[in-house]
This record gives sequence, structure tokens and C-alpha cells, in this order.
Amino acid sequence: MKNLTNDELKNVDGGGFKLGIGLGIAAGVTFIIGFIDGLIRPLKCN
Repeated sequence: MKNLTNDELKNVDGGGFKLGIGLGIAAGVTFIIGFIDGLIRPLKCN
């Protein structure tokens, strides 16, 4: 195993969580829940 210097550690790219991916997943889950809710419990428009 190789020990990395501080400069090398600053240049390491790793599996970070991107904000856009998180927002996309949250939007997809919200849409699916709303779609299923609309099928199960349809409400009349006022």
C-alpha cells in the first residue's frame, strides 16, 4: 500500500454524492408517490 502526501490527497476524486443526483432522485420519488396516490385516491378538481 502506498502512503499519499497531502498534495496527492487533495487531488483524489471519490464517490461523492452530487446535489443534482440527490434532487433528481427526490423528485422521482415524489412523482411516483403522487402518481400512486392519484390512482388510489382520486380527488375531484374544484
